[in-house]
Amino acid sequence: MTCKKTYEEINEKIRQGEAVVVTAEEVIGIVEEKGYERAAKEIDVVTTGTFGPMCSSGAFINFGHSNPRIKMKKVWLNGVEAYAGIAAVDAYLGAAQLPDTDPENKVYPGRFSYGGGHVIHDLVAGKEIRLEATAYGTDCYPNKKVDTIITLNDVNEAFIFNPRNAYQNYNCAVNLGDRTLYTYMGILKPHLGNASYATAGQLSPLLNDPYYKTLGIGTRIFLGGGIGYVAWNGTQHHPNVLRGENGVPMATAGTLSVIGDLKQMDPNWLVGLSYIGYGATMAVGIGIPIPILDEEILRYTAVKDEDIYCPIVDYNEGYPYSKPIDLGLANFKALKSGKIIINGKEIKTTSQSSYPRARIIAATLKQWIQDGTFELIRPVAPIPSAEADIEFKSIPERSVEGFFLNGNGRD
Repeated sequence: MTCKKTYEEINEKIRQGEAVVVTAEEVIGIVEEKGYERAAKEIDVVTTGTFGPMCSSGAFINFGHSNPRIKMKKVWLNGVEAYAGIAAVDAYLGAAQLPDTDPENKVYPGRFSYGGGHVIHDLVAGKEIRLEATAYGTDCYPNKKVDTIITLNDVNEAFIFNPRNAYQNYNCAVNLGDRTLYTYMGILKPHLGNASYATAGQLSPLLNDPYYKTLGIGTRIFLGGGIGYVAWNGTQHHPNVLRGENGVPMATAGTLSVIGDLKQMDPNWLVGLSYIGYGATMAVGIGIPIPILDEEILRYTAVKDEDIYCPIVDYNEGYPYSKPIDLGLANFKALKSGKIIINGKEIKTTSQSSYPRARIIAATLKQWIQDGTFELIRPVAPIPSAEADIEFKSIPERSVEGFFLNGNGRD
């Protein structure tokens, strides 16, 4: 490798307005024209982007105290319950949380038209939100009820903390059964009536750094229209899966936990979504800069859609019941074309992620870096790599008979 750079050298070029920044889409053509070695010398940063539903998202909020003070036991925001078992006036609102009455919607049964992701979007959009809270009352926190209207500006702190975002590859979902399925991958028509996929392919962050060589705890990112950080590896992080020669996993692999100040985010990049028959979620915009420290990293960022494969998975019996049904792989060039071939049948494809919005995120992050308002951060610690021996676990099936009698539980 003849090209070696450091974070410090790249940041100095950013401060001087001399950094060469391109998106993960643009770098493909540059490499084809100039080759890897020359491109690695010239390019300092490659920006990525993805925008799609990320159910494992949410926000911590500190409401401040009422008068008299209150220790909230139950909290609702626009009728959506937030978890209050933290401290007196702290709560965590999950993007997938639903109001108790929503599944009983008589007009649109199972529509799940409003949930935690919508509340978060409305907060960021500056809308008024009804805050309800109940408590049992203590000497130091005597108040037992709050019912008021708040906005994002009224709370002390509000920050996004998403336990699992930016999945590194994902399933292409199909339905082999004879009835329509309502899933987090959208509506799946029977008898291979359609195929649904996710992620931004060649623009997706973790597909451009498949071994997490520049990503880690502390990495500064575009999050929800503002600045955020990688806080940890995400839940269900499973890097040691089958990979292609280019390092790209051929199944769901790495994930990220991310954090950022909700008050400086943009409602265009945190959008509440409803999935008929499934529930609520939130589309999250994430963009990650990849410093081109050497030619190897540049090679990873030049990955093309046709070289990224994902598994085709049956959501009728295969996925829900963990049955191994081999339907092969599909590459993202074919998926984005609007049709793929499965079992000799031409199937229409639909994306749960927005590639046009991913382009905007990568371009926005590129502009921030070129303007000198966004510098790179060297990770303070790595996240588990493909060499890590991580077992992907499921809930164990064990008898609970006598659990409270043998000293293992409460008695």
